[in-house]
Formats: sequence, structure tokens, C-alpha cells
Amino acid sequence: MSDRVNVPDDTDHDSRTITDGFFEREIHLSRQETATFLRDLADQLEAETTVTVAGSDWEIPFDYREPIEVEIEFTKQRERELEIELEFSEAEDGSGLSVR
Repeated sequence: MSDRVNVPDDTDHDSRTITDGFFEREIHLSRQETATFLRDLADQLEAETTVTVAGSDWEIPFDYREPIEVEIEFTKQRERELEIELEFSEAEDGSGLSVR
């Protein structure tokens, strides 16, 4: 199993690895592409606390800690919209406990 979750329809090229700053992509996927992406992500979540999300020219490796925040938002203004957001927090280095 790979530790990389690819955005559907992207192919590997020389990738830029993003580890700081700000990065945002909005990608529109078919129902099947979305399901495949979420299954791949779920497999990584079950396997370990490291995941790499990647597109054709970028990748974001990320070590996270539990719990994972899941936010569900529903709104009906002009049209009905359901938003599901997953938020991962950076893994912490140890417990901070030491003997000196």
C-alpha cells in the first residue's frame, strides 16, 4: 500500500513538495472519482498516521495526530449545499516529558 493518495486523473510528474506556507486547490470530481479518492484516503487513515495527498505537480506529506476533526455543515440559501470537512492537526513530538 502506498502512503500517497492521488487526486484522480492526475499523473505523476516532477512534484513540488509542500511543507510550509499556504496552499489551496479546489478540484471538481465525478462521483466515482470522489469515492475512489475517499477510499484511498480511508485506507491510509487505517494504516498509519502519515498521509501524502498529491496532484500532478504537487504533493503534501503530512504526519497527523488524533483526534481528526470532522465538520458537517448544511445550508440552503440559493441552493442546498452539504459540506463535509476533515481537519488534521500536526503530530506532536513526544509527550514533552523528560528526565534531566
